[in-house]
Amino acid sequence: MYYYGYNTKIGKIYISADENSVLAISLNKPDYCEKETPLIKKAFQELDEYFSGKRKTFDLPLKLNGTEFQQKIWKELIKIPYGKTISYKELAKRAGNEKACRAAGMANNKNKIMIVIPCHRVVGSNGDLTGYAGGLKVKKQLLDLEAENSQN
Repeated sequence: MYYYGYNTKIGKIYISADENSVLAISLNKPDYCEKETPLIKKAFQELDEYFSGKRKTFDLPLKLNGTEFQQKIWKELIKIPYGKTISYKELAKRAGNEKACRAAGMANNKNKIMIVIPCHRVVGSNGDLTGYAGGLKVKKQLLDLEAENSQN
């Protein structure tokens, strides 16, 4: 496993990958070997296009390590359109159990591939920004970026 860090509009992000798949995209520096591989470079190119408003979906091989429920939630997150938000209740409903709002929130929190798996697009029932591993400031920046570029 390798990682490489890049400066972006939201601060330094770290992309982690093995030979075949992106494993994580986060604001926290990993503990393993630093090396810019072709896949990591491709992932950053797609993220850079996202930050410049040119990319709305991603085409990266992902390795999702989690429980069956977490993986179901993460697959639902990927379906949330660029520039749109849904509530935790709606996320739980889409994953098959509308009463599992809290569990959906916890699965959302365990997402290791920020932006590409857009957990920032999930908000409270009243539309308020709630929890985000990168902090609410970053969540707001991402949502504002998408809102701005959705109108173009």
